[in-house]
Amino acid sequence: MTPDSDLIVIGGGLIGSALAWGAQRKGARVTLLDEGDVAYRASRGNFGLVWLQGKGLGHPDYMHWSIKAGQLWPEFSATLYEETGIDTGWRGGGGLHFCLSEKEMEARRHLIARSREEGAAIRIELLDREALSEIAPGIGPEVCGASISDLDGEVSPLLTLRALQNGFRKHGGRIVVDFTAEQVRRNRDAGFIVKSADGTEFSGRHLAIAAGLGANRLAAQLGLELGLRPERGQIVVTDRIAPFLRHPTNMIRQTREGTVLLGSSHEDAGFSTGTDMETVSGLCRAGTRLFPALRAARLVRAWGALRIMSADGLPIYDEAPDAPGAFVVTCHSGVTLASLHGLELGPALAEGHLGPAPRSMRSKRFALQTA
Repeated sequence: MTPDSDLIVIGGGLIGSALAWGAQRKGARVTLLDEGDVAYRASRGNFGLVWLQGKGLGHPDYMHWSIKAGQLWPEFSATLYEETGIDTGWRGGGGLHFCLSEKEMEARRHLIARSREEGAAIRIELLDREALSEIAPGIGPEVCGASISDLDGEVSPLLTLRALQNGFRKHGGRIVVDFTAEQVRRNRDAGFIVKSADGTEFSGRHLAIAAGLGANRLAAQLGLELGLRPERGQIVVTDRIAPFLRHPTNMIRQTREGTVLLGSSHEDAGFSTGTDMETVSGLCRAGTRLFPALRAARLVRAWGALRIMSADGLPIYDEAPDAPGAFVVTCHSGVTLASLHGLELGPALAEGHLGPAPRSMRSKRFALQTA
């Protein structure tokens, strides 16, 4: 039995689509299995930040991996545009983390010092209120300052997802929509078989599970215990207003169209993607503390979405020990890491290995932590 593909990717979100795109454009025959709109797509609720300042402190491998992704984003976005004509909305130039007290300013000073000590290849500068006012006029009276980094930026998650899937198709990739993978198994002749509830099967020489919260069940069939859990984040958006914010921030982002995103929350709400007035009100209060003029803006939407969280919050890149050639890729930084997943990890998976993915991010670390 000859496998249908060189690589099957389960999961049509940002992670799976980036992996599939990267593998296909390097010449592999890739099938992308997408559960469709019933999936808990993290890209629906992603704030759209490529965010590096402070990421990975105390975890050098994750820090350097993330920074490399930030450095690759201009190339990644330009490549997608050349291939598809879709502008992902990438805008670099640095991101702002606001401080509302001297205590918060001191915490940012400490973060900057630790980043330097741990060798982060990122420039982070602390701006006082006067310097901040020059690049973010209209800040509220409580704002003491902000940190700004050279690599942070913003992007449209949905346009990025569209560009990845369009580019994947243009390179000859096959997307199967409304496919819910129920069973994965190793096959001596065909590599790996992925089967749906109605009995439809696809085979591939290699397999990548990037199914978000669905990865727990599928990976367990190949001997990998991931322990992923959902974390809900809520975001609110205003109507279009005159441009006032040139940089993305940790709490507010103004899109190119003029709408303003306020977010986001961190909630243990199970698999609920709902919203509640208490959280929405809290996000609005936080936004108007930073920019009082936002009190005149009109809210038009609020939504919730689920992040995919591991026990320690770090990504998982692993190969099934009893099924070589089957891999799991999962993280809650699908936007930031999309450039690396597409340009480097996807091609590596097509060849049957994890390439540059840090070895410290294998799932066995959880067993070691509890031993």
